[in-house]
Amino acid sequence: MSSEVRQRIVAGAADMIRRRGLNATSVRDLAVHAGAPLGSTYHYFPGGKQQLAEEAVRFTGKRVHKVLERELAAGPVAGLHAFLKLWREVVVSNDFRAGCPALAVTVEELPEGEEVPGALAAAAEVFRDWAALLAGAFAEHGVERHRADRLATVIIAAIEGTVALCRAQRSVRPLDDVAAELELLVEAALG
Repeated sequence: MSSEVRQRIVAGAADMIRRRGLNATSVRDLAVHAGAPLGSTYHYFPGGKQQLAEEAVRFTGKRVHKVLERELAAGPVAGLHAFLKLWREVVVSNDFRAGCPALAVTVEELPEGEEVPGALAAAAEVFRDWAALLAGAFAEHGVERHRADRLATVIIAAIEGTVALCRAQRSVRPLDDVAAELELLVEAALG
């Protein structure tokens, strides 16, 4: 039971952060959203909001990792399509009010002189993980490793940026445009 409550709080935090950002979300908001007592939140996350945000970003990273890993088994184009479909579902199913928690924590203002918050470090790990999966698939299909790494970075940067554009414009058109160009780019790289 306790692990279910903890997991529900983490999933709820990921959802709140992808909607509001980290700075606009309090621990109390996270507890209410997850349907958990405030005391439970502090019990499971003694590091407070930063610990919870870090775990929420990693939670999202793992979920996307599983989708990418499964779909990349069918090849880089299938993986790209799955990645695009996943983010399309996020923005459309939430009426353009939600994006990626990993991106959300990266655009928050950092306090002067403080070390890098755990959530930001987790976002960097998540983006590196997704890039490694994509680059590995490209390399397996004959793309030179250095180019495979760059291509993976372009895909992640393009999609994350496009999710922000979709939210701002309240339209999937930016995602459709980027998807078409990324597909051409990937097909050209695969030869």
